[in-house]
Amino acid sequence: MRTEHARPIRLSDYRAPDWLVDTVHLDVALHPSRTRIKARLALRPNPSARGPAPLVLDGDELTPLSVTIDGAALPATEYAAGPDGLTIPQPPAGPFVLEVETEIDPSANTKLMGLYRSSGNYCTQCEAEGFRRITYFPDRPDVMAVYTTRIEAERDEAPVLLGNGNLVARGDVPGTGRHFAVWHDPFPKPCYLFALVGGRLDVRRTTFTTMSGRSVELAVYVEPGKADRAGYALAALERSMRWDEQAFGREYDLDVFNIVAVADFNMGAMENKGLNIFNDKYVLASPETATDADFAHIEAVIAHEYFHNWTGNRITCRDWFQLCLKEGLTVFRDQEFSADMRSRPVKRIADVRVLRGHQFVEDAGPLAHPVRPETYREINNFYTATVYEKGAEVVRMLKILLGPETFRAGMDLYFARHDGRAATIEEFVACFAEAGGTDLSQFMLWYGQAGTPEIAVTRRHDSQGGTLVLDIAQVVPPTPGQPAKSPMQIPLVLGFVGPDGRDVPLTLRGHGPLERGVLVLTKPAERFVFDGITVPVVPSLNRGFSAPVKIKADLGSDDLRFLATHDSDPFNRWQAVQTLASEILIGNVAAIRTGGGVRHDGGLVHALASVLEDERLEPAFVAQVLSIPSEGDIARDIGRDVDPEAIFDARHALRRAIGNDLAPTLRVLYDRLRDDGPYSPDAASAGRRALRNVCLDLLAAPGHAGAVALAAAQYAEADNMTDRMAALGTLSLHDTAERETALADFAERFRDDPLVIDKWFALQAMIPDPSTLARVERLTDHPAFSLGNPNRVRALLGSFAQANHTQFNRADGKGYDFVAGMVLTLDGKNPQVAARLMTAFRSWRALESGRRDKARATLERVAANPSLSRDLADIVERSLGER
Repeated sequence: MRTEHARPIRLSDYRAPDWLVDTVHLDVALHPSRTRIKARLALRPNPSARGPAPLVLDGDELTPLSVTIDGAALPATEYAAGPDGLTIPQPPAGPFVLEVETEIDPSANTKLMGLYRSSGNYCTQCEAEGFRRITYFPDRPDVMAVYTTRIEAERDEAPVLLGNGNLVARGDVPGTGRHFAVWHDPFPKPCYLFALVGGRLDVRRTTFTTMSGRSVELAVYVEPGKADRAGYALAALERSMRWDEQAFGREYDLDVFNIVAVADFNMGAMENKGLNIFNDKYVLASPETATDADFAHIEAVIAHEYFHNWTGNRITCRDWFQLCLKEGLTVFRDQEFSADMRSRPVKRIADVRVLRGHQFVEDAGPLAHPVRPETYREINNFYTATVYEKGAEVVRMLKILLGPETFRAGMDLYFARHDGRAATIEEFVACFAEAGGTDLSQFMLWYGQAGTPEIAVTRRHDSQGGTLVLDIAQVVPPTPGQPAKSPMQIPLVLGFVGPDGRDVPLTLRGHGPLERGVLVLTKPAERFVFDGITVPVVPSLNRGFSAPVKIKADLGSDDLRFLATHDSDPFNRWQAVQTLASEILIGNVAAIRTGGGVRHDGGLVHALASVLEDERLEPAFVAQVLSIPSEGDIARDIGRDVDPEAIFDARHALRRAIGNDLAPTLRVLYDRLRDDGPYSPDAASAGRRALRNVCLDLLAAPGHAGAVALAAAQYAEADNMTDRMAALGTLSLHDTAERETALADFAERFRDDPLVIDKWFALQAMIPDPSTLARVERLTDHPAFSLGNPNRVRALLGSFAQANHTQFNRADGKGYDFVAGMVLTLDGKNPQVAARLMTAFRSWRALESGRRDKARATLERVAANPSLSRDLADIVERSLGER
């Protein structure tokens, strides 16, 4: 590998920038292959810097054309400019104006970073380090400036010209067929938030009145002919803006808020100030083309990017090590928004499923890192589940520790104190410590220590003395670079459920009534004595998943079944069923591997039946309870010597058993939910469809011809994508003529809709059949497949590598070799997407020895390639690195 791959960037080496930029004036003349950018930067020495310093500006694949200082051309002997940067060894001592002209080729920019042209439209993506691909600049988040951008283009090619901030001028360029627009953003921002868009776009508009009475024009721009599918996104934006005013007191600050949906985009979306750019899968939706999950994701991502206006834009992060300061915090905010818009218990379960399925796995493997890393080689590789999902959990723990009122006071203080600044985690947490009058120094370990804490709980009840003793121990396992850990401050919300199914009061000895049920752990081992417990109780631990930890408690199967039926906390009621199922599955995996028979537990079925019969429960919640642990969940709980085939067989056997045992109840419920009226994406309707489709899947699990026919009938009769995809997903698990007929029909029916065809690619990639690898290989030659479109790559290759546990992890190693080969091909076109695909190998060390050896050999072959991008080399090196 090239030596540059090994140069780490360390948080401890941070130093303030030598030069600050007060204003940026950009003049961008768009052209498919020769776009010219004139940048005028008002620079001044940083008063906090260490004295006179050269001016060093970042660049990436730039062609310099001219350099001037204060209007005078700079002699070539007084600067060095090349594709990767501009250096002026002896700049003026005081403030000065630097003007630089560069040229770039947007059509050749397959990395989709900086300014690129795709599907005839011009678009930018500057986070994390894309602005340097547009012009020379100190490309770091702690350099904040006020931007004015003039965009010029051929009117016929790009009738729509959009930029950050407010539109201040527009007009024609006489005699040229070109036109221009000038956008001004009055709020200082780092360059990663710069954006422009030019192209042929349709638009949907509305207006929003803020809490202070200001009128804001909202607009969603989409490719021509797709405006009828942008209405839900526009309405979600309005809901987000109103919620942020009510929940956090945050009002929008510009006259316009624009969203643009593009087909080729590396990320989900980007929060550029006043001009959010979205992957179109998170904007376009109609009942015929989008599932309920798509509608929910659109609402959440629209909200996430809007909420960044304050947590990311008005207050940004000082450096990229502080990435969780904007991302984790904003994920927490969008999760709270979705919980208020939909069902809070169901949303919490869904979020924890994602956390465990991605972040817990990351924490347990070679790519583990703290929420705030201490070092990185390629920042694009740290947009991870740890930064986002675990970062959100850390913020949630602050709210649980302090209580909602104090938490809001801390947020208000943060907004007031750091508005317009680039902040750090220490400054963020200090606001809550001050608001709550509490010491949060131990809490800071959540940002500095990697790994998922493991909590062991044992209990002892003295009925005569009326006490219940809980002995609780915590340990944080070693992770790469962190072999030894300190105990964490952990808010453990708990309750005691009495024999009548009701919670009993919590009185902690030496403390009194336990406020909000929050037990705070701070030591490696602690004993807590609760008084007034005169009857046997079952502890309900980590209610609402109050802390991102693993808990092992001395709860037996009877205790779990009791909690599944009676716990007042919905999350722990769901968790009890999951734990029951997991214990059965893990035992059956071991039995399968040793040639034994699988165990069937009627207690689990009884617990599921009790949930099905409880008409007080939301259908969406019941659907979650009926969804037993995934193959990934089981592999994570087993932890080492993982055999994906045995896991699949054990899970398949359990689903068959549940489907057989509960068939009459499932069929009655399926039929009862069948006629739900006209389609609506609202939470209640989506919940009923979710439960109905889970019933269908379990009915078909035993493979009975009648149930498979039922799925085929639902596919044929569906009037919405949710029911159609659910039926197709059920059929995909059965090697029957109905499956191939439905797949062919789907491809023909939606051949002209790229986002729907992505679903078709993804579904086939996840079929758990030995023939799937050959199927996926054939699909890479399909006319609709393109390595140039990140959505298509994620749909086919990502689904195979990340979601098809048996076929990616084939015992012959061919799944590994196929994915690695595609990654190497992709690396030359789009390193960021290639590196993300390679993270599928993150759990290779946990596999059984045969697969482990083959995965290691594949990684080593990739590592030996001399032309790896920095992005991919970083992932491979860390994956192979010793723990």
